[in-house]
Amino acid sequence: MKLEIELNGTRRSVEVSREGKRSNFAIDGRAMDADAIEVAPGIYSIIIDGAAFEARVEETVTGLRIAAGQTEFLVAVQDPRKWNPSRSGALEAEGRQRVLAPMPGRVIRILVKNGDKVEAGQGIAVVEAMKMQNEVRSPKSGVIERLLVSENQTVAAGEALIIIA
Repeated sequence: MKLEIELNGTRRSVEVSREGKRSNFAIDGRAMDADAIEVAPGIYSIIIDGAAFEARVEETVTGLRIAAGQTEFLVAVQDPRKWNPSRSGALEAEGRQRVLAPMPGRVIRILVKNGDKVEAGQGIAVVEAMKMQNEVRSPKSGVIERLLVSENQTVAAGEALIIIA
């Protein structure tokens, strides 16, 4: 997905693509060694060139407000037709998606069934890890193609749970 954004007053071209569970990022055509995972709604763990950051992301009328440490970034999306935020403020995934377990644990609830229509950001399963329940959300709007796990099943981090078309 390619986006034209304005980051604190500077115009940038950002490209995000996925390979399995890893996202690839390029800014102004320069590939970055970066990885990001949503650890809680609106809170991301980000690694850029080996340095770790926690970022809080909040959706605004024109784009996003991102706070990382003491620094705040205002991101305005220049072509809103290409921007499709989910309920969590993240960009919506494209194409057929395998939804992966975010951590090792036990699937305690499946909130959808085969053939259900889902919206980006909608809760689709609950995984319990270390006595905490973590809702797994749909990365895109689509249809549940296949459930790969059942309730009370133990899963490893990165294990496929559900396929969404």
